[in-house]
Amino acid sequence: MTRLADAPITVVRSGDSPTVAAAVEILQGQSKKNPFARLLPFLGPAFIASVAYMDPGNFATNIQGGAKFGYMLVWVIVASNLMAMLIQSLSAKLGIATGLNLAEQCREHFPRWLVWTMWVLMELVAMATDLAEFLGAALGFYLLFDIPLLAAGILTAIFTFVILGLERYGFRPLEAVITAFVGVIALSYLAETIIGQPNWGEIGYHAIVPQFSGTESVLLASGILGATVMPHVIFLHSALTQGRIVTRDPKLLGRLYRFELLDVLIAMGAAGLVNIAMLIMAAATFYAQGLTEIGTIEEAHRTLAPLLGNASSWIFAVSLLASGLSSSAVGTMAGQVIMQGFLRRHIPPWIRRLVTMLPSLAVIAIGLDPTRTLVLSQVVLSFGLPFAVIPLVIFTARRDIMGVLVNKRATTLLASIVAGLIVALNLFLLYQTLTGGE
Repeated sequence: MTRLADAPITVVRSGDSPTVAAAVEILQGQSKKNPFARLLPFLGPAFIASVAYMDPGNFATNIQGGAKFGYMLVWVIVASNLMAMLIQSLSAKLGIATGLNLAEQCREHFPRWLVWTMWVLMELVAMATDLAEFLGAALGFYLLFDIPLLAAGILTAIFTFVILGLERYGFRPLEAVITAFVGVIALSYLAETIIGQPNWGEIGYHAIVPQFSGTESVLLASGILGATVMPHVIFLHSALTQGRIVTRDPKLLGRLYRFELLDVLIAMGAAGLVNIAMLIMAAATFYAQGLTEIGTIEEAHRTLAPLLGNASSWIFAVSLLASGLSSSAVGTMAGQVIMQGFLRRHIPPWIRRLVTMLPSLAVIAIGLDPTRTLVLSQVVLSFGLPFAVIPLVIFTARRDIMGVLVNKRATTLLASIVAGLIVALNLFLLYQTLTGGE
């Protein structure tokens, strides 16, 4: 076992030892590498978490926002991304400081009845998340290859099994594949943005100036903001950092957290730019042509070809497929963390993958509208969000749990405000959905 200042470095799997060894050298100040090379061993956990911020559900809300209101709601994405950075940095810090993930902390500190209640809710959240992401990947296959949606769903299942199989080789191969998917999504929307020739002056203005135009724009902005932080990925991020590189030396803990904070800033920054690019594409293409009623992902794909050419619709489908496959794999990982953390129970990932994909295949088989199903799945997520965000803020504010990485008072205050806002927006969206917007 490698030792770091008399505190053990935990190698989760033997295949990861080169990455851990490089991290040890860097934390001890022995590395002569350039700044980027020193950062590289610490990159990965936030990129896996960032996939949840570019999942198929984001496609629907961002495209609708751009099509209906042009560039007006760019500032909403900027604000929501800043909130996401704060929440995910707290999650990463919890795992680093305590060696336990959020679900395990809940099991240690909450009464048994609440732990079981939270587990049931989080399992429902994981299934709802998986439904949205599985459907997104199936839609990607369907739009790209014009194959029946059910066949596309089966193809999605096969690819997800392959991705999850990489876990047996250590955390690095899986992180690399997920990061590659993030790169595909980012490059796809960079291409879409260039093809669409947006007005950069207007984008810059609306990125920093809050603005609304009627009740519908407020509701859509709430949808973008309220669905930003996904509860399952809060649990997952703390698990990704808890045993990756472990030290109990106070000085080295601070150094390790600063590296992981850079991981969050880079990964979540990339996710934010992708979301902005989605909205920009819809604004420059649909809104500019007066096509303000683009309500589904299929409509967006179909309409892009005559407006921007066949390449644009193909790029759109590729990005949707990459989003769905990567986020579906991440959702399965989150489900494992939730069950193991709350109940100390572990089932093989392929069994969990098989069980959670059955509702998605059923939805496809009976012919339900995929986009509508995506929207309804977000309602379930709204129920679970307070049970992830609130405990996270509570635990990271406690010195007896966090030690030297305890939140500063200003951080706790800001996190409490953000958590309250996110929960309130999700409750508002839940009310609007259940009452039909009346």
